[in-house]
Amino acid sequence: MSVYIGNLSYEVTEATLNAVFAEYGSVKRVQLPTDRETGRLRGFGFVEMGTDAEETAAIEALDGAEWMGRDLKVNKAKPKEDRGGSFGGNRGNYGARNRY
Repeated sequence: MSVYIGNLSYEVTEATLNAVFAEYGSVKRVQLPTDRETGRLRGFGFVEMGTDAEETAAIEALDGAEWMGRDLKVNKAKPKEDRGGSFGGNRGNYGARNRY
């Protein structure tokens, strides 16, 4: 399981986020998603910690904390939802014009 961090500054880097979370235990991975079109950070990220206890300590300490001019939103990350594939397929027969 990993930790979700929301309301991040667009100036944050993986190294700075790693340093903050390292105060609460071992950091296995830091992920900062970027916008596909602009390459700009999307304002949230994920940190994977070594143990559940370390994750809990980081969440309790950092949720609501002010960092880089923003109030962080920190909680356990939810599993990624399956959004049902990409475009295409027969979704409710849309696009099927009078086939008689």
